[in-house]
Order: sequence, then structure tokens, then C-alpha cells
Amino acid sequence: MKATFITGGARSGKSRFAEEKALKTGKKVIYLATAEALDEEMEHRIKIHRQRRPDNWTTVEEPRYISKVLKEIEFDKKYNDFDIVLIDCLALLVSNWLPLEEALEVSLWDTLRANLLAEVDAMISQMKKMRKDFIIVSNEVGLGIVPEYPLARLYRDLLGEVNQRVAAFADEVIFMVSGLPMKLK
Repeated sequence: MKATFITGGARSGKSRFAEEKALKTGKKVIYLATAEALDEEMEHRIKIHRQRRPDNWTTVEEPRYISKVLKEIEFDKKYNDFDIVLIDCLALLVSNWLPLEEALEVSLWDTLRANLLAEVDAMISQMKKMRKDFIIVSNEVGLGIVPEYPLARLYRDLLGEVNQRVAAFADEVIFMVSGLPMKLK
């Protein structure tokens, strides 16, 4: 089992690089997508991502509970022939964990954070049990100015914590800049 974590800014080439890395192995891939088509623009983005995937890849869509999907993949025989799980992306996963009614209520932030990090820890724990390689994609949002609004700061902080946990777990960490990979670990 090998885990590769690919992070970088928006439109830095993370997903394409992750897909090419998986494709070059020649192995069958499970593409675990966290995006939800909540508007027309997101539907278009998802369509483009789907079109890039080879026919021998299978897609599983799950916006919040990756650990449960990984457990299913581990035990369901229909996934035995697949060697790689590509998770795209943790930035959307974190966003999906911020339902507006809870995220706007500051008193709920500690519980929201605890629940999200418990899911991420469960995801990492499940990955450690599996005999598959992982490619995990996320955005790096902590390089700019401090966001003006509390919700944006909460998102930045949560994604930063999630990324740190996944980077610590990963065997390899790659930072994408303008389509170019920089190996960090």
C-alpha cells in the first residue's frame, strides 16, 4: 500500500496530474468523487472530469463519508480487481461538511470540527487496512491573505487540519504549481 497526497492551488493541475499518475500504472482505478452537482457550473465541471476517465475505471460518488465507502471497497468482491483508489477531492469533502445552518452558528463549530476530523481519522484508519494504493487530491488554501469572513476562515482552518493529517499519513506528498509537480515528501 502506498498513499500519494497531491495538493496545490485552484486550477494548478492537481486532478489531471493525479489521473495521469494513476493511468500510467496501467492498473484499474476506483475514482472516489466528493463533488456534488448543486448548480449548472458544477455539473459542467463534473462532466469534464468524467470524460477524462478511462472506461476501465469505476466511479463512486460520496460527498461526506469516505471511510464507509472504503470499508465497502475493502469487503465487496466486485472491487477485488482494482488496485488504486483516487480520492478527488478533500477540499470539496470539507465544504460538504459545512452545512450553512451549522457553519453560521459559531457555537456549533467545535462539534462540526470534531465530527469532520473523526471522519478523516476513520478514512485514514481504513486506508491503512487496505491493500490498495491511494492517490488523494486536495486544495491548499492557506497561502493567501486571512479571509475577511468567519465562515471562510473556518473552511480554511478545517481544510488545513485535514490536509496536515493526510500529508502526515501519506508516503509521498506533491505540491502542484502551474501544472508542475514539486515533491515535498
